[in-house]
Amino acid sequence: VLKVMEALAKGGMTMLVVTHEMAFARRVADRVIFMHTGKVWETGTGEMLSHPQTPELREFLANGL
Repeated sequence: VLKVMEALAKGGMTMLVVTHEMAFARRVADRVIFMHTGKVWETGTGEMLSHPQTPELREFLANGL
């Protein structure tokens, strides 16, 4: 499923995707929004997943979810 979605994104299709697949989000997304407990904590490109600014995103990534 992720390969099909990646191909569609590369073909220019606009999508809104909710995922815990951080590698997929980093690779495919133009824009990433990290939400936790109903609040937006960080927004940016997939690169933000490599350099989180908030403890909430750092903890999420450290837990490998």
